[in-house]
Amino acid sequence: MATVKWEGTAAGDRSPAPARFVALGDSLTEGLGDPVADGGWRGWAALLAGALGERPGGVELVNLACSGAQTADVAERQLPLARELRPRFASLIVGANDTLRAAFAIERVTAALDRAHGALSADGAVVLTACLPDPGRMLGLPGPLARPLARRMHAVNTVVHAVSARYQGVHLHLADHRWVAERASWSVDRLHPSERGHRLLARGFHAALAAAGLPVGPPPELTLDGPPPTRAGSAVWMATRGTRWVADRCTDLLPGLLALALQECRHGVAGSGRLLDAAAERATRTALAALTEPGGAALGKTAGTVKGAATMAG
Repeated sequence: MATVKWEGTAAGDRSPAPARFVALGDSLTEGLGDPVADGGWRGWAALLAGALGERPGGVELVNLACSGAQTADVAERQLPLARELRPRFASLIVGANDTLRAAFAIERVTAALDRAHGALSADGAVVLTACLPDPGRMLGLPGPLARPLARRMHAVNTVVHAVSARYQGVHLHLADHRWVAERASWSVDRLHPSERGHRLLARGFHAALAAAGLPVGPPPELTLDGPPPTRAGSAVWMATRGTRWVADRCTDLLPGLLALALQECRHGVAGSGRLLDAAAERATRTALAALTEPGGAALGKTAGTVKGAATMAG
């Protein structure tokens, strides 16, 4: 199914609007890892859109996702466009890029995700969310560098679980799926799904929507259009473009990440790494506690019952 690029609605156009699936987020939803012949990307959202609704092709996809987007970008830029389109379905998968920034603050991530999810739900959209990949583990970084990023990703995933539960969204627990541990499910950059991974992600959401009693057609096919990634291709990418990719996204993070790594090593030697985990947990609970349920109860009071963060690891 082709992705529709939204350019607004012409004045005086009275034709009935089609049912829409609006995808918000970053490169994962933009489709990176699932190339098409014209040089663009397809991705799981396009695959899923073709399987939604009472009839094939009955749901139009508008993909607003943009590579490099953070939660604030989604809440401030993508969300207003999405709301104008009055989608029947919307996906909100973002947060990994936030963990790669020196200014990472779980309270800002929490506020942005809650704002976006709450607005889309209030408009009547069925909102899809999912756990996010752990960049450090996916890239095979050394422990002292990987653990701080994993701690941030755990915090983001905890918030995603809690906010999705708050608004009764359709959440995909990717850690429960065996395919996330299979190398063939990931592209050569080891951070984005391969075509197979995108197809499996689309099928996972399809199954979740069907289980919720929402209208879906046959699930997306698993037959691949292109060849799977190879180990040689992965090695070449990491040796050439991979290093540059990491540098482009971590320039402002690197000094702070090195400091975090030194802190990690000191706590490791002292056997007190649990203190860093506890501090991150407190910050996450505080961020969630700042949100209130419609009845006034603090959301953070139930955060401890939210299922633990999942890692999409290749």
